[in-house]
Amino acid sequence: MYLPPHDPHVDDPMRFKPLFRIHLMERKCATVECMYGHKGPHNGHIQIVKKDEFSTKCNQTDHHRMSGGRQEEFRTWLREEWGRTLEDIFHEHMQELILMKFIYTSQYDNCLTYRRIYLPPSSPDDLIKPGLFKGTYGSHGLEIVMLSFHGKKAKGTKITGDPNIPAGQQTVEIDLTHPLQLPDIETLRDFSELSRIVLEVQEQVRREEQEEEQRQEEEDHSQQAASQPAAKPLGGEGAEGEETAAGAEGTTQNKAPASQPFVLPMGVISRNEDYPRTCRICFYGTGLIAGHGFTSPERTPGVFVLFDDDRFGFIWLELKSFSLYSRIKVSFQNAEAPSREAFDEMLKNIQSLAT
Repeated sequence: MYLPPHDPHVDDPMRFKPLFRIHLMERKCATVECMYGHKGPHNGHIQIVKKDEFSTKCNQTDHHRMSGGRQEEFRTWLREEWGRTLEDIFHEHMQELILMKFIYTSQYDNCLTYRRIYLPPSSPDDLIKPGLFKGTYGSHGLEIVMLSFHGKKAKGTKITGDPNIPAGQQTVEIDLTHPLQLPDIETLRDFSELSRIVLEVQEQVRREEQEEEQRQEEEDHSQQAASQPAAKPLGGEGAEGEETAAGAEGTTQNKAPASQPFVLPMGVISRNEDYPRTCRICFYGTGLIAGHGFTSPERTPGVFVLFDDDRFGFIWLELKSFSLYSRIKVSFQNAEAPSREAFDEMLKNIQSLAT
């Protein structure tokens, strides 16, 4: 199992932890050993369910338990997973979230299902190379996100989740047709000024979506009224052509290597203060927030900040919070990228499994 580094050090390498091992014996026999816990390898079972999926089961779960009971198990888990003790965490809300995560994960230490993750397909037109990133999520610690590109949109899909937003959900969505022009550094320190800029773009996006829906309804109505299938009106084609051209032009401009100074506005909380002080470009985007148990989910406005080929950030406007993401550079085998269509279908399947 690859674990993210300890919060909030997103640039540190992933941590490696064996979960099971298989001994191939003579006469085509094999034994499976569970590596979970602190009492050494013990008897386990593995089953291939279907293509790209298998499950493991521990047959001796008493090896997972500690003599000091759940309290000792929790303290050991906290030290290994978070790199700290309970006494180091003063924030009560953070203590609550960490305890919830421990209870949730410890329920499934005896039977696990594994599904292969295919890396996103890449294109020369992509803003940066897609792939897996470690990201800071406030009191939830570090989580793994998969960045992928879909034409005029970029999506960040959670590979690991938390009590609020589970794995498989689209944590951020970036609108590549709406770059943001940030003000000078001193003005940028004013959160209200950044909020004004983002909300203006949000309103613009809303109007464009309404106009597109209205145009689509008019086209559908025209086709239904005609006795024979009619071609799209010339005006509609022209509008689509202009939109595509504008999107292509925006992409060309967005790929420009020029950088600009960057600083977080006053009042925006960041787990990692060691973020880059220059960025290439920013875009309007939305981030998914929800209550515990993924209740009342909603997409809220934010700012996608591209720092370099391996790092980006997202400012959650409503939460006044900043997430910093750093590329995972572990070389994963047999994770070749599928086609765009197959990848989009895979994302839908991941989300349906998570919900």
